Amino acid sequence: MPCKPAIASMSVGRAWVHSLPEKLSQIAQAGFQGVEIFYEDLEYLAKEKGEPTEENLLAAARETKNICNHHGLEVIGLQPFMFYEGLLDREVHQQKIAKLHTWFKIIKILGTNIIQIPSNFQPDGISGDLDLIVSDMIEVADLGLKQEPPVRFAYESLAWGTYVSTWDTMWEIIQRVDRPNFGCCLDTFNIAGRVWADPASPSGKVPAADAVLAQSLDRLVKTIDVKKVFYVQVVDAEKMEQPLVPGHPFHVDGQPARMNWSRNARLFLYEQDKGGYLPVVEVARVILKELGFEGWVSMELFSRTMADPDPSVPQSHSQRGIRAWQQLAKELDL
Repeated sequence: MPCKPAIASMSVGRAWVHSLPEKLSQIAQAGFQGVEIFYEDLEYLAKEKGEPTEENLLAAARETKNICNHHGLEVIGLQPFMFYEGLLDREVHQQKIAKLHTWFKIIKILGTNIIQIPSNFQPDGISGDLDLIVSDMIEVADLGLKQEPPVRFAYESLAWGTYVSTWDTMWEIIQRVDRPNFGCCLDTFNIAGRVWADPASPSGKVPAADAVLAQSLDRLVKTIDVKKVFYVQVVDAEKMEQPLVPGHPFHVDGQPARMNWSRNARLFLYEQDKGGYLPVVEVARVILKELGFEGWVSMELFSRTMADPDPSVPQSHSQRGIRAWQQLAKELDL
């Protein structure tokens, strides 16, 4: 199966300025075949009907699925099932499990079988005990296996995760969970943004960045079973003109620099004119060529530009995304 281009829903965690129907329309017109659905987009649609009850969330999912069908878009997954693993308050853990059952209903309506779980980045209230994290992941995986069709979980190591911030730790957890429906999403930003880049550094890089990344990618190819890679996200980011430290416009007290960088300053590939500087193409080449991944490749974007109320934003971002995919596909001969 050749790589198929997808684009993440045009959402950011802090603002829903543009409607989901318009975003989906522009994504399809740009030429994308699939889309990741962001849960908060569904929640926003549900709130238009009143409270975001399960009934209203399912109605929002049906509306979204109808729009996707109209535009010929396949939903590749629902994300992000956040702040799940390693919770110290087990009552909150049970609340997350109850919410997961609603997610099972949502994805069945959307016609996908993938739920993405990003690594937990809460600053407190969570444990770094891998035994607990693995136990939590086995619980959701086993619940997913009971669904019809079985639900797959794509675990993603966020570059600013409190305890799981590298693909290496993520992979150790996946191996220990050892369930056929529990795999990962590999994200070029989170890989390069953790081991190669440092937005708080004047250089924008960690010491010996190129060597560290080369070693990481060499291990990745030798370690990860490509069958456990459920989809791939490809994205770049801006080099900060000034280090992202206190006093920087993106700095938020108590939040990791990489998280605020991610939320405000991601870019599509080949946008060096906008400040893009990560070795994204090299990371993508390793995943798509050396590792041999075939499947959905998502042009995911989070950026302050998404909050621009200009009505042309969905179209311009969709066009930027498809250009990035087309150029990557050409360069890597996909």
